[in-house]
Amino acid sequence: MTRRILLVLLAFTAVIIAGAMVPLALNASTHDQTSFIQATAGTARTDAAVAQSRLDAIYGSKSDSSSSTGPADTPLLTVLRQVRQAGDGLLILESDYQTLTDQNMPDGDWTTLAQQADATAQAHQSADPRAQIIGSRVVAVVPVYQRGLSAPVVGTVLLARSTAPLDRDILELWVILGTIAVVAMLIATVLAFALARWVSRPLAGLDSAAGRLADGDLAIRAVVDSGPPELRRLATTFNTMAGRLEALVHGNRAVIADVSHQLRTPLAALRLRLDLLAADTVQSDPDTAHELAGALEELARLSRLVDGLLAVARAENVVPVPVAVSVSGVATERVAAWHPVADDRGIALSGRGVPAMAWIGEGHLEQILDNLIANALEALRAGNQVTVTTTATASGAQVIVSDNGPGMDAEDRARAFLRFSTSNPNGTGLGLAIVHRLVTSNGGTANLTQTPGGGLTVTLDFPGVPAPGNNGPAFAGSGADSSSAAQDALTL
Repeated sequence: MTRRILLVLLAFTAVIIAGAMVPLALNASTHDQTSFIQATAGTARTDAAVAQSRLDAIYGSKSDSSSSTGPADTPLLTVLRQVRQAGDGLLILESDYQTLTDQNMPDGDWTTLAQQADATAQAHQSADPRAQIIGSRVVAVVPVYQRGLSAPVVGTVLLARSTAPLDRDILELWVILGTIAVVAMLIATVLAFALARWVSRPLAGLDSAAGRLADGDLAIRAVVDSGPPELRRLATTFNTMAGRLEALVHGNRAVIADVSHQLRTPLAALRLRLDLLAADTVQSDPDTAHELAGALEELARLSRLVDGLLAVARAENVVPVPVAVSVSGVATERVAAWHPVADDRGIALSGRGVPAMAWIGEGHLEQILDNLIANALEALRAGNQVTVTTTATASGAQVIVSDNGPGMDAEDRARAFLRFSTSNPNGTGLGLAIVHRLVTSNGGTANLTQTPGGGLTVTLDFPGVPAPGNNGPAFAGSGADSSSAAQDALTL
């Protein structure tokens, strides 16, 4: 967002500067050029006025020594000296276009230019100089009349001035305006960056806080001490919402945990009393003993349900402290631990895969695998098999627990991770809910698919170990009692 705001503001500033500076520079350049041409024409007119007396004398008497200069030529000599000092070129032609004076005039067909200028001037009855840029010089041509516009032309004065000073002035103008534009762009960049950061940083913080809240970090709050007033009010509203949501969720979890914990003691006492009563009636009253046995089974199911609710409440409060965990090592250990149970039921339990590392909370993978293996062994019959496979992926590690048992249909798989969702009359429907909670709280994903040929496949993806200097992915959740949750979940 900062980059977009910065680019938009800089583009707008550049357009404004270009729209203002370029026309200004072009107008100033044109004005300087026009002024330079007019100044050249004015100087040429002055030189023509000085040379007029000399040209009149030559025109009046061709027998005079026109090439000689005397005291009367002193003003003309002064003009020639000034032209020479300025580095200009001056050409004075007589009425028959013979050269009277040629002072540093560059090469060119000046006679033809003078004839054209004289013809145009006589046609328009004008004595104004004609100035134009020829190459790198401005050439001004002034016809000199004997006594007035109706009199004959006695000569022509051509003044050639180099455009180097004009070019230098125009270049300086462009440099000055370009420098102003660059400085303005730099100032605009600083101001635009500061404005963009002022707006985008609170938004980025609010977006990050909303993302972490969505992931389950109910304690997160947005910073409200920076940014525009509207964003501060939005952050305050967000914090109010997050606080109310945290109180609501924690209160709900606390009620579940407290109720589950409080029910354990009376359930244990009730089971003890029923056990004693059933033992007393086994011989004396078989019918009553049978009813008591059914009551004990329902009581056992109720106890498992209460233990599951307590485990779920604790799993909800898990805040993973991620560490590097060898997924293949943990899988091998749990497969070995469950082998006696699988062998006793006639189920083949095996593990395979390649070494892989994951970034998850300590002890969580053991709890997840225990729940999945226990659920699979509970659903399978003798002769079935369960396989635990570990692989390394581009993003971390993957664990696949598959079996060839009855499996689940698409509807059951869609609801499997929900609480109390089970097709097993003896189950609580909380084991997979705890697995899903632990996997997602560690930044992973869990998916259920059908095993080719029949059965259920659980695919778990975990984040990899971050590079040195990286704090790793952010994990959701609040609370801190993962070890108790792991122990309770094994009873489901």
